[in-house]
Amino acid sequence: MQQAEAISVQNLEKRYGDKEVVRGISFAVRPGEVFGLLGPNGAGKTTTIECLVGLRSPSRGRAFAERVAIQPQSASLFQSLSVDETLTLFRSFYAAGAEPTAIRKSVGLDEQARTRVKDLSGGQLRRLLLGVALVGDPEVVILDEPSAGLDPSARQALWATIRALSARGVTVLLSTHHMDEATELCDRVGILVSGKLVALDTPEALILAREAETVVSFDMDGHADLAALDGLPGVIDYEVEVTGRGRRVRTRTAAPDDLIRKITFVPGFSARNFDIKRGTLEDLFLELSEASADDASAEGAA
Repeated sequence: MQQAEAISVQNLEKRYGDKEVVRGISFAVRPGEVFGLLGPNGAGKTTTIECLVGLRSPSRGRAFAERVAIQPQSASLFQSLSVDETLTLFRSFYAAGAEPTAIRKSVGLDEQARTRVKDLSGGQLRRLLLGVALVGDPEVVILDEPSAGLDPSARQALWATIRALSARGVTVLLSTHHMDEATELCDRVGILVSGKLVALDTPEALILAREAETVVSFDMDGHADLAALDGLPGVIDYEVEVTGRGRRVRTRTAAPDDLIRKITFVPGFSARNFDIKRGTLEDLFLELSEASADDASAEGAA
C-alpha cells in the first residue's frame, strides 16, 4: 500500500538564538508529486530543507521524508575522478540503487563519461550533482536551485528529467527562484516569506485566487466612440495609444471574458487583434513578498 505522504512538515519552527527563521510551517507532499518551495532569499527555504534531510534539528515541530536524496546548489566532489567514476563511487554507498550508466544518460552526460570533474562546465557539474542524487534510486529527491547557471537547452533537459522522475512515482521537492520553472513543473507550490508559509496550492489556483485584474488590449478604428467602454462590465480603467492604423486600447478589467464578449457587439466599435495578459506566479510572488515585508516592518516598529 502506497504511503499517503512522501514528505510531511508539521508546525516546523527553527530558531537561532532570538532569531526565528522558520515560523510554524506545515505542508505535506504526496508520492510522485512535484512540489515547489518558493521564497525570496532569507525566507527559510534552505533551513526547511536542512531540517528535512537531517542536517539540522527543528526547534519545534516535525519534518519527515524517507529515502531522500538532495542535489545541493554546490558540493565538493573528487576533482580527479571522471563522471563515470564519480557515479560508480556514489552508487557503491547504497545496498541497492540505479545503474550509473543509465543515470549518466538520464542527466545528459553521455558524452562526458570519461571527463574529469575538474574539466566539467558549470552546467555539466550541476547535472552530475543531480546524477549523484539519483544514483541511490531515492523515493524523494530534493533539488535546490537545480537550473541555476544552465543554458536554455540544458534547462529543458533538466525539466524533462524531473517530469520523468515524477512519472516513475519519485517525489520531487524543488526550490527555485524561477517562477516560470515552478509554473511549468510543479503540481503545487508553497511560498515562504519571512519564515511563514503565506500561500499553498497549485500555481493555477493561486494565480486565479489572487488575480484582481487582467489587461485586455485591442485595436480599434479612429472614429469609434471610446465612451462605450465606460458602461462595459468590469472595466477598471483604460488608456489609448494612437497608431498609424487607428488606436490601440489597453483596458484593465476584473471580467475579461465578459468584456471581450460585450466589445464584439458594440455597434461601430470594430475591435480586433485582441491580446489578454493575465497575472502570473511571479506577480503573485512579488505581491506576497512585498506585503509580508511591510507586515514585518510594522511588527518591528510596534
